[in-house]
Amino acid sequence: MCFSPTGSTVEIFRRYHKSAYAVFSPHSWKVSHWAILCQAVTQAHQLFSWMYLFFRVITLVWSQVCPRRCPCPKEPPLCLPGVPLILDDCACCLVCAAQKGQACSELNPCDTRRGLQCDYSADVHRRTGVCAVHQGNVCVLDGSVYQNGQTFFPSCKYQCVCRDGQIGCVPRCNVDVMLPGPDCPMPRRVQVPGECCEKWVCEPQTETKPHSPSETVSFDGWDPSLNCIEQTTEWGACSRTCGMGVSTRVTNKNQRCEMVKQSRLCMIRPCEQLQDQLTQLRGSKCQRMVRSDTAVHLSYKNCTSVQAYKPRYCGSCTDGRCCTPHRTRTALVDLQCSNGKTARRPVMVILTCACHSHCPRDNAVWPPSELGYSGMRV
Repeated sequence: MCFSPTGSTVEIFRRYHKSAYAVFSPHSWKVSHWAILCQAVTQAHQLFSWMYLFFRVITLVWSQVCPRRCPCPKEPPLCLPGVPLILDDCACCLVCAAQKGQACSELNPCDTRRGLQCDYSADVHRRTGVCAVHQGNVCVLDGSVYQNGQTFFPSCKYQCVCRDGQIGCVPRCNVDVMLPGPDCPMPRRVQVPGECCEKWVCEPQTETKPHSPSETVSFDGWDPSLNCIEQTTEWGACSRTCGMGVSTRVTNKNQRCEMVKQSRLCMIRPCEQLQDQLTQLRGSKCQRMVRSDTAVHLSYKNCTSVQAYKPRYCGSCTDGRCCTPHRTRTALVDLQCSNGKTARRPVMVILTCACHSHCPRDNAVWPPSELGYSGMRV
């Protein structure tokens, strides 16, 4: 309420407008001037009061919803299948995401991955709500419109979902996950008629060209001009400490620039010669490398190497240490099979060995009976 200038009015003027009071004398103003000033001061006072009340309410509500200390259980809760474990909106504890139609709050948020949001329309205090589908933006793909949260299949190979105007897809084919086993060192992917996903096949080569024993693994169809960054891991350790085993690696050095697993045969030492090496050491604790005195043939299933070789083996130790390959290379070896066919297989060639205390356990990753290796023979 505005009134003519009195002592209280002058005091209000002095309180809120000290600088103006110092310049202008209140007694020289007209009544209309004082009315305007009084109205402005009253409105400012009301505005400050409303702002103070608003922040007090916000602070009170927040303190009631989010606790000052997090009363989290020692172990996170066990959620139902398909329900994710997420952090609540107070950044306090891990909780199971609330699903559609379930109660929700700051301490019990909804599953946003399924397009759900907490609807507080039924609660004036906005403390608890119900999870409902968020009416987000639609998605458009190849002329087709998909609603927010809708799952669709643009092809038989992919499953996609619309999330507020954004499309996310996952592959349905597991050809990149279910890689061939070690008994298929030269796999390739083929499209099976009538089926959506490609499959791995392993067909031995019927004919091979003569090659040098030092020839390394080749990559058919590799074009250096392809826009593909080569990624090849190191060969893994041999699966057996003695006898025939398998070593694997992963590479994308192929025509499709796809990550595939490659395998090679490996033999660190023959098992039948292991005990002989230990008895011959006598004064020496380790024999780092041993070379075969006689030429041997490599046997793989029902196939035998065409040529005979004198391979290097890693020796043994009597003090608890073990000797393993340090530097190796891969050679392609022609194998003559009992059915008259010729197959080419990659084989590890040991260049140097090292003796150390980090000994692997003598456990085969793939049992010999499963692989069908019969070892080395003279």
